[in-house]
Amino acid sequence: MKNNLLSYFLLILICFSGKISAQTYQLTGNPVNTSGWDLVSSASVNTDFIQLTQDIGNQYGAIKLQDPINLKYCDKWKVEFDFRIDGNGTAQYGRGDGFTFWYLANPPTGFVSGGGLGIPANASGLMVGFDIFNNSTEGQMSKIHVLYGTNNGLNNNIEYNNTAGSTFHSADLNPTQPFVGSTYKHVEVNGETDPANPANWLIKIRIDGVLIVDQSFAPSGGATGMTTGYFGFSAATGGASARHSIKNAKIYIDKVPILTNTINPFVCVNPATGNGSVDLTSFQNQFVTNPANYTFSYFGPGGTLIANPADYQYSAGTTTITVVVKDPSSTLCDNGDGTIVLTPSPFAANDVTLTGCNNNNAGGAVFDLTSATLSSVPGSTAVFYNTMYDLNNHINPITNSSAFLSPAATIYAQVTTPQGCTDVAQITLALFPVVEVQEATLRACAIESNPSTGLFNLTTAPVTTQNGVVKQYYPSLTDAQNGTNSILTFNSYISPNGVIYIKVINGNGCYAIAKVNLIVIPQVFSNNLEDKIICMEDTTTLDAGPGFTAYEWSTGATTQTISNVGVGTYWVKLKTSDCEATQTVKVYASDQPVISSVDISNTTVTIYVNGGTAPYQYSTDGIKWQDSNEFNNIPRGDNHIFVKDAYDCNPIDINIVVPNIINVITPNGDGINDAIDYSALSGKQNLIFNVYDRYGAKIHQADKSNQYRWDGTAAGRKVPTGSYWYSVSWNENDKKNTPVKYSGWILVKNRD
Repeated sequence: MKNNLLSYFLLILICFSGKISAQTYQLTGNPVNTSGWDLVSSASVNTDFIQLTQDIGNQYGAIKLQDPINLKYCDKWKVEFDFRIDGNGTAQYGRGDGFTFWYLANPPTGFVSGGGLGIPANASGLMVGFDIFNNSTEGQMSKIHVLYGTNNGLNNNIEYNNTAGSTFHSADLNPTQPFVGSTYKHVEVNGETDPANPANWLIKIRIDGVLIVDQSFAPSGGATGMTTGYFGFSAATGGASARHSIKNAKIYIDKVPILTNTINPFVCVNPATGNGSVDLTSFQNQFVTNPANYTFSYFGPGGTLIANPADYQYSAGTTTITVVVKDPSSTLCDNGDGTIVLTPSPFAANDVTLTGCNNNNAGGAVFDLTSATLSSVPGSTAVFYNTMYDLNNHINPITNSSAFLSPAATIYAQVTTPQGCTDVAQITLALFPVVEVQEATLRACAIESNPSTGLFNLTTAPVTTQNGVVKQYYPSLTDAQNGTNSILTFNSYISPNGVIYIKVINGNGCYAIAKVNLIVIPQVFSNNLEDKIICMEDTTTLDAGPGFTAYEWSTGATTQTISNVGVGTYWVKLKTSDCEATQTVKVYASDQPVISSVDISNTTVTIYVNGGTAPYQYSTDGIKWQDSNEFNNIPRGDNHIFVKDAYDCNPIDINIVVPNIINVITPNGDGINDAIDYSALSGKQNLIFNVYDRYGAKIHQADKSNQYRWDGTAAGRKVPTGSYWYSVSWNENDKKNTPVKYSGWILVKNRD
């Protein structure tokens, strides 16, 4: 057992671990704060110090902690304080006697007479005396006396106690470190368990930094086995007198922070053996946070170290285990006041009801049987059975206990504690009410830009009448069952004809899945409304036909028909129930016919037309019309030709010239009919005048250079008298540059 005597004073224990969670007892401040301390007899507070005695004879004063301290588990400790001994003394004996700091099992509570530096007779513990009166010479001295035992020497004065191994008496320090004086001296006392003999203390005492004491002390007398005592200071005067003062006393205790001191776990004995076993180490986290940072020792009745705490065997009756918690990174006090009280009692398992969801009306719920709180004993295990027969015979255990699919039923569990105690628990499997859903259908108008799809608000699907439910939306039944790929745009879901699924979840977390049919309402268009062709100058009527609930035209009209519409593109919104379809209709201008060419032969004019829509009609005055494209007996000179097609639109017209034909020329130079002259047509485009003989050979071409004339010669020689053919072609000066061709014959009479 560790002799952790002064460990409770642990001043600032040398905490090599660098962490200090110290509990400090001290006497500091101005005035000195004495909370937690008892002042005995003449001891009093005097500004920043405690005055143990006045400078008069037969004084006694002490100060001690109010509560006892258990130093049993301290390995190292340190105490420091300042003292001053001053005063005038007496004429006969001078100054005396000195003071002591101590850790005593039986400290003084009142005046103590006699010697011993204020230490009661037969007091047991650790005593460090600072003695200034030499009882042999009755003169002044400065000595340190240490006793680790019982104050039962001569006159109860530790100066005369020489118990081997338990005492120390210094030389007189008066020459170098006198105790008497007006200034304070600083004392440090360090103690630690002697590794060579754990029952002993290695104690070092320094005064103003000078090492005075350094040796191992063995406990003797009443100090042997002592674990609890009181820390304090005392001083006494007799025939001599002095004022004894202390200040800045500091006592540090640094213990492992214990969460609880006593644990009363449930334990039982195995009915078959009358014994039980428990893993004492399993309670470590109830004593401290982060048990891995500490080491634990366990002691059974009588203080016997338990060698195998993970499997501690016990029997009926109460057994108290002492637990010592040590911080291996620290040099401070350990905690030895933890206890585990083992009181075996009968074990009874708990009957439990588990309630699950019959999701989607599957016929049962999936139960986690292992979640049932069948026992409050940590480490208990359970084996589950469908019937008591199976349990009693240990056959057919339920193997999928963490995911057991079952309708409402009763099953059984054999529960076993770590100590081997067993009991049977009944588990009632109940079902929450089924979530009621129904299949629904949603219809949406076709989207005009993508008429195979519609815009659906899935939240409007009437799949349930229950309140307080949550709905989730999925594109497939598998997704709904697995909770994957949920539809996030359920308020504006674009889809073609198809289905989606809604998972309806109630407050118990149960769900059912409803199928929702999605139907896209197709667009309805008018069969009456067709494109039209009209004359550019005309108007027409557009009729969308009956059967629609509303019409809205691009013109602003809201009637079935619109009239007096000209060439252009129009649309109408046709409403059927709540849906609309926009239909476009075009009114085209008919193509105008084009006079492609005109042939003139003498007074016969033939008109050739293309484009527009046949049949065509022809006119020379725009009033009288004929179906034939040929006109006879057209007068010479300028004429007007009109043409219109089947649409009877405003006709097109051109001007033509029927040339003045000369059929005979006599190129004899008399100035009469000497030549053919078409210079009057020189203003026409592409005017060409050619003459051919009867064999079709071109013998003359009239153009701008010869002023579109022919005088009956070829290559400068007169042609023979005879008939010749000619043709004249040009393009009229109109928008279409209408080509005109005129042909005829001429008789040339040349006199040889």
